[in-house]
Amino acid sequence: MKNLEPKRLSINELGAVKRKTVSVAQEELIKIEHMAPEKPLPLVVKPAVEGLDLVAWAMGNQGFIEAHLLKHGGILFRNFSVKSEANFEQFIKAVSGEMLEYRERSSPRKRVSGNIYTSTEYPADQSIFLHNENSYQSSWPLKIFFLCAIPAQQGGETPIADCRKVFEHLDAKTRDRFIRKKVMYVRNFGDGFGLPWQEVFQTTDKAVVEEYCDQADIQVEWKAGNQLRTRQVRRAVARHPRTGEIVWFNHAAFFHISTLEAAIREELLAAFSEEDLPNNTYYGDGSQIEPAVLDELREAYRQETVSFPWQAGDVLMLDNMLTAHSRAPFVGQRKVLVGMSQLFSGKDI
Repeated sequence: MKNLEPKRLSINELGAVKRKTVSVAQEELIKIEHMAPEKPLPLVVKPAVEGLDLVAWAMGNQGFIEAHLLKHGGILFRNFSVKSEANFEQFIKAVSGEMLEYRERSSPRKRVSGNIYTSTEYPADQSIFLHNENSYQSSWPLKIFFLCAIPAQQGGETPIADCRKVFEHLDAKTRDRFIRKKVMYVRNFGDGFGLPWQEVFQTTDKAVVEEYCDQADIQVEWKAGNQLRTRQVRRAVARHPRTGEIVWFNHAAFFHISTLEAAIREELLAAFSEEDLPNNTYYGDGSQIEPAVLDELREAYRQETVSFPWQAGDVLMLDNMLTAHSRAPFVGQRKVLVGMSQLFSGKDI
């Protein structure tokens, strides 16, 4: 990348900024920090001058943002006073283009406005395991954004992990087995647990579901009582389309029954046979993923997990292939909004 430095304003432009409440001379408009010296993820960008507008600054520094996003995997924009859904949406469009609808859903959330959604609405006492958004689909967003509108009274962080390093932590035999066999996702809908298929596919028409699944290489099996089972085989490892780097990119650990908290896992195993579980994962040939391998996957994520407390107005921008995200349990009210952009097809890698 050629443009690794923020765009500097001309004297005339600086005068215009001054008239908009910012008073600067020839100083930098932003400052760069890290949460911890040994952890380059996320890069922290803060305004160096009072009143700097994030959207206006971002529009003039897209090359800078993109280069550092690809290098670090995530950027936290802090102290820019982003307070509204509209301002959040403007920022996403300024740096990444039109926003994506949340399709083939796997978690409960609400549309706030346009294609801005609430973050996953699981109970506050539950954690959400690290994952790359929609990596189980045939297409996924290259970028995902979070706005902290209201930080929790306690907890509620959005831990993240570099998927390049997660891949490096894995034993060569584990990597090779997943590269060769891939991952199978088995989902069951309409049994009272998880999302119904009508919400997942945003339709009540079975023919529409079948058409979508056919185009997305998903096997469909309608069961009694208007219930649905799907199977899909996806890659476990991917090459980033911009950097060429290999990343661990799947929901193999996330959807596996053994990753759930003990009480929830025991409740599901008591209620369902294995083939009827709301979610579970296998090797792509349908064989069981060994418990030791699943432990290895979770440990690889754990070693690369980085967490920081949210502040109101924080905007976190992640490269969705380079960086996984999660959610910690929390106490009190918490409002974190999500937007996605740049749909990418797995057929292109």
